[in-house]
Amino acid sequence: MRKRPSEFIIELCIRLSGFLVIAFVFLIFLFLLKDALSLFASHSVGSFLFGKNWLPVSDPASFGIMPLFLGSLYVTIAAIAISVPLGVGTAMFIAEVAPKSIKGVLKSLVEILAAIPSVVLGFIGIIWLGPFMRNTFHLSTGMCGLTGSLLLAFMALPTIISMSEDALVGVPRSYREAATGLGATRWQTLWRIILPAASSGIIAAVMLGIGRVIGETMVVMMVTGNAPVMPTSILQPLRTLTATIAGEMGETVRGSEHYFALFAVGLILFIITFIINIFAELCAHRNRK
Repeated sequence: MRKRPSEFIIELCIRLSGFLVIAFVFLIFLFLLKDALSLFASHSVGSFLFGKNWLPVSDPASFGIMPLFLGSLYVTIAAIAISVPLGVGTAMFIAEVAPKSIKGVLKSLVEILAAIPSVVLGFIGIIWLGPFMRNTFHLSTGMCGLTGSLLLAFMALPTIISMSEDALVGVPRSYREAATGLGATRWQTLWRIILPAASSGIIAAVMLGIGRVIGETMVVMMVTGNAPVMPTSILQPLRTLTATIAGEMGETVRGSEHYFALFAVGLILFIITFIINIFAELCAHRNRK
């Protein structure tokens, strides 16, 4: 059966959109790679990846991103350790336990949380959470990695809750009926049947939550202290990769080593987030199958 011209045009537009997205991602990669390679003409890749000093204005300049990478790693691990149990638990409650009368309210509240601007959360961190952390842990300053981790966990929750809830709801009803027929309680059904069946979707939700945390800029720039030193504890000020780009790009001379170093940091971030998103998509695809 011949396709109508309108169907052909629509299919062509859809295919073109897909190819354009791939092309845009590839061009962004090339754009970052071009300027990042200019840095490696004068600095080795090893000193950049494993150097312990980020001193772009010293003489000679040092561009070691290990303090920045560890800062990002510290706040990401802490944020995920907080948000994953809370997010998955909330998704389990909404999908399987909550009465129908409040399910819609809870889902709407989760969507509202996702709409809160990051600068507002950063302001809350400066005004209230930072002083609270300082007084609670008797720190010299509340602007530390843990403060940033708590706010990042709050930002990752909507993604984890929404995707995990969708994965749990997508488990076939026959699984629940079979477990009930075998005499399983609601908790046993949820913990031993539904949760493992939805594990691929939940893993995808967690991975996208990690990507959300790693890519966040404003919150970590406002509340983590912005100290480019090797962190030994999450209770001390630190700096992340994203905060470094946002804080220093406006002060660099175009075409300088510092300028190229920030592009190299951006390239590292691009590669990390690309790998995370690919892994999340593979998990989601496995869940759909």
